[in-house]
Amino acid sequence: MENDPELNGKYLGTISKDFVVVAETLKEASYQVRKRKISEYPIFVFSRTQVPVGSIFLAKEELALEWHINASYLEDFVQRQLVVEDKIEDFKAAYKDPDEYCCLFVVDGEFQNFVFIPYPEE
Repeated sequence: MENDPELNGKYLGTISKDFVVVAETLKEASYQVRKRKISEYPIFVFSRTQVPVGSIFLAKEELALEWHINASYLEDFVQRQLVVEDKIEDFKAAYKDPDEYCCLFVVDGEFQNFVFIPYPEE
């Protein structure tokens, strides 16, 4: 669950560009998911085309983004078998402080990976 080198080179620039635009919104959404006890592990799905994971949070057309952003959480990923039962503890161990980092699941065609991006300093 480390940040994949392929992700860094191929995707990090465009993801970062969109992330800066939506970081405060994602941070607030993450807080609300945890505050409302929906999950301690919010995940935001960044995808080039709409995917059936989580619920639509920000459509790229709305904010002139390159990525669609869906809101989800660990339990949804387990239910969809994107995180298998015997990897739940590994996921929780790798999950970074959600007040400081945003957990993204990047989907582009066959490429899928988790990445943790720090929220911009205030």
